[in-house]
Amino acid sequence: MAQMTALGQVPSGFLTRERIIKWAPLLVLMFLVLVFPIFEWLEDFREGKDHIYLLDSRFFSIRNASRIAVAATPALMVAIGVTFIIIMGSIDLSMEGTVSVSAVVFAFAFLALGGTLASWAWLAIPLALIVGGAMGFINGLVHVRMKIPSFMASLAMGFVGTGFALLLTGGDRIRIEDELFRSLLTVRWFNFPIMCYVALAALLVAWFIQSRTALARNFYAIGGGEELAQASGLNVGRIRVLGFTLAGVFFALGALMAVGRIGIAETVTGKDFMFISITAVVVGGTALWGGIGGVWNTLVGVLIVNVINNGMVVIGLPNFVQDGVLGVLVIIAVVLSTNRRTISFVK
Repeated sequence: MAQMTALGQVPSGFLTRERIIKWAPLLVLMFLVLVFPIFEWLEDFREGKDHIYLLDSRFFSIRNASRIAVAATPALMVAIGVTFIIIMGSIDLSMEGTVSVSAVVFAFAFLALGGTLASWAWLAIPLALIVGGAMGFINGLVHVRMKIPSFMASLAMGFVGTGFALLLTGGDRIRIEDELFRSLLTVRWFNFPIMCYVALAALLVAWFIQSRTALARNFYAIGGGEELAQASGLNVGRIRVLGFTLAGVFFALGALMAVGRIGIAETVTGKDFMFISITAVVVGGTALWGGIGGVWNTLVGVLIVNVINNGMVVIGLPNFVQDGVLGVLVIIAVVLSTNRRTISFVK
């Protein structure tokens, strides 16, 4: 009887809540990949074009796939950093300031050290990562030591970072014209720029951290229940600071990708990363209250965001429609993944 009771508690339906939450982001991505060529075909048909084939659409082309991948690369790096924070049940809104400062410091150091990767300018890359990590460390300290909610502490640090970047540049743009560094974008392997493969390598590193390190296990433990984690002997404050530091490193990596993509570092290099990264993480299925999700979810979320942006450009819809669709997707993702009877808000 006990066995029957236990078995009776397991959802027997095919479409259980857990399965919907797990597979919904991937299904949404597949739906978008299929629906945009159909819209494009209908538009071409309405205009009376001859010889219209779905597989010949602009959206389905290798060139467009490469365009989506390049646009997604910096956002993916930033979103990976956000993922580790949200897994802990916290929130980090400092990415725009951190990205801008890291990009500007990298550009100044790069030019000061020779202006080419063939010289000592390569040292600007680890320097930028250190700057990003340092900003994340300060962000975590402000949150933990001063007991300020993470969203408020990180938002303030984001403003500080943006202001500091403006102070450094005076509002000017810093151009990086080194062919070796720009080869991140200009050199292609199998029709995709090198920066896409660098981003894939960083994603694998993030996955290794998530799945093979005690630090990430502690992130999940804190997100699953901070009081229980503390009772188990975890130094929650120290782990949170390390989490924000790790996020800062990935924010800086996103900054390097952003500079590699456009060849310019400026105060607004980090603009829009807050909305894109948070949206991607949530839409990808990482739970806002912590303890659920991971970097592969974030990859799917980033692809959803960029496929929407790209697809709507292809079919000729304006930017405000894109933002509206993304906003609706965020609401749907939160509704699907949240048990609103038991949830407590983000720490």
